[in-house]
Amino acid sequence: MRIFDPHIHMTSRTTDDYERMYAAGVRALVEPAFWLGQPRTGVESFLDYFDALVGWEQFRAAQFGIRHHCTLALNPKEANDPRCRPVLTELPRYLDSDGVVAIGEIGYDSMTTAEDEVFAEQLQLAVEYDLPALVHSPHRDKLAGTRRSLDVVRESGIDPGRVVIDHLNEVTVRVVADAGAWMGFSIYPDTKMDPDRMVAILKEFGTDRILVNSAADWGRSDPLTTLRTGEAMLAAGFSTAEVEQVLWSNPVTFYGEQRLILDPLPGFEAGAAGTFEGNSVLRGGVPS
Repeated sequence: MRIFDPHIHMTSRTTDDYERMYAAGVRALVEPAFWLGQPRTGVESFLDYFDALVGWEQFRAAQFGIRHHCTLALNPKEANDPRCRPVLTELPRYLDSDGVVAIGEIGYDSMTTAEDEVFAEQLQLAVEYDLPALVHSPHRDKLAGTRRSLDVVRESGIDPGRVVIDHLNEVTVRVVADAGAWMGFSIYPDTKMDPDRMVAILKEFGTDRILVNSAADWGRSDPLTTLRTGEAMLAAGFSTAEVEQVLWSNPVTFYGEQRLILDPLPGFEAGAAGTFEGNSVLRGGVPS
């Protein structure tokens, strides 16, 4: 099974996860810029983070045979912090970097006026730089937040077919499908979707315009839930071609082959040579 995880936060994961993912069939991923779990105190911490996403993390993933891409943005939660807002003027210099495939995560956390402004401004950057947009639907008041997100998308003038509304569930999927945007689902223990619920949605809505991701991060999460979803699809009678569409072809279509780097990489043993700015992922030698 070939897997492209379109939303996973590998900065929060270990090299053991990369090894497990490669063994499970993951060959490419997208890491959206997001909240780190505690507030950043200024723009400089964002810039160091962005530099790591377009640099070190690409190198680290490649050592394990996985192509790493990222999306960059001021995330919804920190859009409310005036110390962070100036990062919007720094974003453009990153948007043509190798491996940057979209604007994101953008959208809503608490649906404040500040979030409205930052969301709209970053959608305009997506239009200006001809990039897709990854929109985070809020964890609270999810249906209202999803509808409001779609209103802002319409007002921006961006093609809804270049927008994914992520973290959807059974309550929110219909309004996104009807709006013509892509439907994103995070298979994440306890707080979001699980493989069986995802299969039920696929049976109802089909396999077009659907992205399935693990959203694995520093919380209780699992970078192999994409694999579990593929296995659940097969067990429910979906064909291998339909699984390939959901887990590989759809992310490639949404993010766009012109920005993606998808040629195969060797696994860890063959690809571990080299350093990034003098650093290596190796500690004590290559594992046997």
